[in-house]
Amino acid sequence: MSFFKKETSDAPQGEDRMIFRVFGATLGSIVLFGVEVLQILVIAAAIIIPIRYFVVKPFVVLGASMEPNFYNDEYLIIDELSYRLRAIDRGEVVVFAPPTSPSQFYIKRVIGLPGETVEIADGTITIKNAEHPNGFTLTEEYISEYTHGRESVVLGEDEYYVLGDNRDESLDSRSFGPITSKVIVGRAWVRGLPFNRMGAIQSPEYSNQ
Repeated sequence: MSFFKKETSDAPQGEDRMIFRVFGATLGSIVLFGVEVLQILVIAAAIIIPIRYFVVKPFVVLGASMEPNFYNDEYLIIDELSYRLRAIDRGEVVVFAPPTSPSQFYIKRVIGLPGETVEIADGTITIKNAEHPNGFTLTEEYISEYTHGRESVVLGEDEYYVLGDNRDESLDSRSFGPITSKVIVGRAWVRGLPFNRMGAIQSPEYSNQ
C-alpha cells in the first residue's frame, strides 16, 4: 500500500492537446480560454433567455396615468408566469397591449372580471356578479381622483375592465373598452427603481366585494 499521493499532470489532455498541437502553445492557450468563455456564455444564455422571455420582463412606466402609486420612469419587473397558473385577480396591476395601439404597452389596474357588469356613475364604480347580483360599490382607497364617465359594461368570458389610478389622466377601458387575457403580458410584481420605492407590489384588498 502506497502512502504517497499520486501527482496530477498539468499536461494538456484529449481535446486540449489537439488544440495545442494545431495552434501552438501561446495561441492554443488563447483559443482554449475562448472556448471556455463560450461554454459559460452558452450555459448562461440557456438559463437567462427562458427566464427573460417566459417568466419575467422589465417594464418602464411612461406617463402619469397610474399616479400616485406608479410614477413616470419607475422600473418594474413584470411576472409573466402567474397568469399561466391561476386566474387574474381584481386590483392587480397588469401590463398589456391595448386594442387601439397593439405595438405599445399600457399599465392599468384590473377592476372588472369576466362575466361581471361594471357600472360607472357619479364617480362610483358598481360591480355586479353571481355573488352580488344587486351589485356592490368598489371602494378604492389607493386613489384620490374622481372616476369620470357614465357607462354600464357587461364583460364576456375572457374580458377584463381596466382603469388607471390617476383617473383624470388615464386612457383605459372607458375609452378602448375591455381587454382580453391574450393581450395581457403579466402583472406588476416588483418595483426595482427608484431605490427608495423598491419592493414587491401588493394588490389591494376590497372589504366589500
